[in-house]
Amino acid sequence: MADEQSRTTDIVPGPGGVMTDEVGVVTGDLTLRTELADGQVTVRVQYKDADEWYTVTGGRAALADAADLDAVHTVAVGLLHRPEG
Repeated sequence: MADEQSRTTDIVPGPGGVMTDEVGVVTGDLTLRTELADGQVTVRVQYKDADEWYTVTGGRAALADAADLDAVHTVAVGLLHRPEG
């Protein structure tokens, strides 16, 4: 059985938005989710309260220790949450 974990935070990206693999740039009020499954971390975003999730471009990597999920999520939020521009 896969060991799946995730962390979720609402964010507001800066003027350039967030680049995604599926639909290009997304802007506005977003929710960021960092998921860990089978040693692979994936950062995704969605428009707040929407159903669809999009993979952040460059947002996949191997994660050797599940204990690092919080740190990865914190860094992703720090990079992408820019409400002041």
